Amino acid sequence: MFEGLKTRVVTAVVLAAVLISVVLWLPPAATVAVLTATVLAGAWEWSAFLRVGSVVLRVAYVVAVGVLLLVAWQLTEKPVGRDVMLLLSLAWWIGALAWIVIAPRRVTPWSAALAGVLALVPAWVALLRLRLDLKDGAQWLIFALVLVWVADIGAFFFGKRFGRVRLAPKVSPGKTWEGVLGGVAASAVVAVAGGSWFDVPLCVFLPLCLLAVGFSIVGDLTESLLKRFAGIKDSGTLFPGHGGVMDRIDSVTGAAPVLLFGLVLLGVGA
Repeated sequence: MFEGLKTRVVTAVVLAAVLISVVLWLPPAATVAVLTATVLAGAWEWSAFLRVGSVVLRVAYVVAVGVLLLVAWQLTEKPVGRDVMLLLSLAWWIGALAWIVIAPRRVTPWSAALAGVLALVPAWVALLRLRLDLKDGAQWLIFALVLVWVADIGAFFFGKRFGRVRLAPKVSPGKTWEGVLGGVAASAVVAVAGGSWFDVPLCVFLPLCLLAVGFSIVGDLTESLLKRFAGIKDSGTLFPGHGGVMDRIDSVTGAAPVLLFGLVLLGVGA
């Protein structure tokens, strides 16, 4: 168990260091390239949730997601297009929460395919808009990622140590309410530090960050729901101790659009 945890920690530290270095010290185009490659890799893994045996169909799904990324970027060049997409993304994640709670076993290949588009495309747009459109965009992008990472870490360790009450046993039996509370508490510390760093009133910034963390959990559970449908434990094996790309970014897909939408409404970072 200790060896597995050590592998998990080392992998996480290396990934975080590489990504932070790219975002902070390389030109913005490097961030665009890395995030695009990550999302397309995630789309490839997501295509396994559709339970299609054909490699051609899986590649076609990735190509379709790639085309939709370009379309979404064009549509969000103006604030009104951006805001509409973010609002639709928020509506999707509320719907995903209802799906998890009410009908977690009602999944079809078509609903899984649509879920992938609705998860991946707005998240990619939100992350890049954070980086490219906001003042101090590189710092905002790092903050968004760290917020989710710390929530995941807190949930993992608190869940392991104190976990008793299952959060969503029909979707992900290993997740507990104690883990959720630990993740929220850890992310609250990051939110307080972020409010001070970006000089944003904590009375509005802290609730926004906690809301984003809440939707990060929905993103995680949505992937778990679809992995269960597909009979898959991990989305892939790329990252030792962590699984695949989707296993690393599922929480971010839920959090990023919500965080950006809140920042836009608050007029922060413009």
